[in-house]
Amino acid sequence: MVDILSLVLIVVVVLVAIGIVAAFIGIYNRFFSLKNSAEATLGQVKVAMKKRLDMIEQLLGAVKSYAAFEKETLTGVTAMRARIGSAGPGDLNDLERESRSVLGRLLAVAENYPDLKTSRTVQDLMGAVKGVEDEIARQRYTYNNIAQQYNTMTDTIPSNLVAGAMGFTKLQYLEFGEEIERVPTIAF
Repeated sequence: MVDILSLVLIVVVVLVAIGIVAAFIGIYNRFFSLKNSAEATLGQVKVAMKKRLDMIEQLLGAVKSYAAFEKETLTGVTAMRARIGSAGPGDLNDLERESRSVLGRLLAVAENYPDLKTSRTVQDLMGAVKGVEDEIARQRYTYNNIAQQYNTMTDTIPSNLVAGAMGFTKLQYLEFGEEIERVPTIAF
């Protein structure tokens, strides 16, 4: 009788240990699934921001025949484009602010030159920029949702125990919102 009780106790302990290990592995895998999704979405944001900067360069080319643009504007756009590849979420927030400022100045120039506003090239580029703006907004929304799920897991039991044991830290959100709502500064 004692041997059967000991055997049952050992089986229960082993099953509980297997359950704990399985839960740990499941939570660990969920963290990495969310992390990989966040990285992929962040990559899409970077691609869209590069597209936007490419279009700004094209707009600069179309606009420069109508207005005298400083050389540093084009140099700045080129530098921003180069920084996107290695940018993290905080850096992307800064790049977003800078590129919106340049775009705002370009739009101001287009407003001041009626012939430029009616140019088919400029109209097409403005439409393309609008499409990229929408794409950036969608990707940013997706990234922030993934980051929220990941961050919630780092804060809640039992996944916070796995996060602490494995050294997982919270993801930074992309915070372009206030820049979108604020009118860009227009200064040459």
